[in-house]
Amino acid sequence: MSIELKAELVMAIRDYECEKRQRWNEGIDFTASDTKSDDKILLRVITTPKSKSGFVGIDAVRKMAETMKRKGCDKGILISKRFTESAKEEMSQKGIRMISEKYMPRFKPQQIYLTIRDYIDDSCQTKCGYIPKKESDCKGKDSNGHYPCKIRLISDNASFHIEQGWTDLLQNDLIQLLTINNSINNQVKTP
Repeated sequence: MSIELKAELVMAIRDYECEKRQRWNEGIDFTASDTKSDDKILLRVITTPKSKSGFVGIDAVRKMAETMKRKGCDKGILISKRFTESAKEEMSQKGIRMISEKYMPRFKPQQIYLTIRDYIDDSCQTKCGYIPKKESDCKGKDSNGHYPCKIRLISDNASFHIEQGWTDLLQNDLIQLLTINNSINNQVKTP
């Protein structure tokens, strides 16, 4: 999973509303608001660290803390592949959460599944113009068991994955939905 997708996954599950996405020379900043608390959050994704080792260092953490203060952010999440030990310590002191190649916050299967259901409803509404109330209302699966609609396939897969308690597969289902949702929204915006 790309680190940019990790940011989108965290925003979706935690119900953060992305207000602004800004590219810069080392990565992407997402400015979001927490719909539950109205906190302003900066999610900084560093895709190309300045160091030759590929590790994000303490200077990047300090710059993020300055940016958070300047933008009036209440919380911060720094996302990259790897961090130096000093960067990890600085994040801890500054109250900035870390997501890396080896560390991703754990989410409960039910939390992921509820997020998936919301995205499925939104995708169905956007793509087909309605949200099916019962299985027969959806034309995404034919009588031969084939799925002409990827959204319906993901929905059925997610139902099975939640029954089994398979968190990693639920996260993959959500990532697929985020990708489809972004594609659908881009098609709707483009004339």
